[in-house]
Amino acid sequence: MKLKTAALILLGFLSHSSFAQFRKYSNEFLNIGAGARGLAMGSAQVATVQDGTAGYWNPAGLTGVKDHGNVNAMHAEYFAGIGKYDYLSVAIPTSGNKRTIGLSALRFAVDDIMNTLFLVEPDGSVNYNNIQAFSSADYAFIFSLAQKLKESSNKNIDFGRPGVLD
Repeated sequence: MKLKTAALILLGFLSHSSFAQFRKYSNEFLNIGAGARGLAMGSAQVATVQDGTAGYWNPAGLTGVKDHGNVNAMHAEYFAGIGKYDYLSVAIPTSGNKRTIGLSALRFAVDDIMNTLFLVEPDGSVNYNNIQAFSSADYAFIFSLAQKLKESSNKNIDFGRPGVLD
């Protein structure tokens, strides 16, 4: 009886770990990050962000944007310049600095991919004029709203809510 129980437990562990080995890569570009500071901190930015990149990391941090707002832009290249990642955000506080609205745009693209489908003519000759270039890009837009719920000398409570369009 103990042998059967041990075998069932072992089988359960093996089947559970096999599910963990498969990853899904849909919208994986959303996990890259935003802003040089956040990338340099290894994504620890979630707890400390107080600028316009908060729309990506932690929308409640948008309440740290004061007065005239904040604009952030980032460009990074991956795989020796083949993949290009762009990030742009705008954070605008409302009157009284109680609420802040943020809009972020992300783009990951591979540009100038050569399409050689029509390189060879029907007669077998090669025609290099038939090569066309195209791009493949993924876009995402994040709309965020943050509000100060309670502000005192020793405690602040902020609330933020993102909405993602991709």
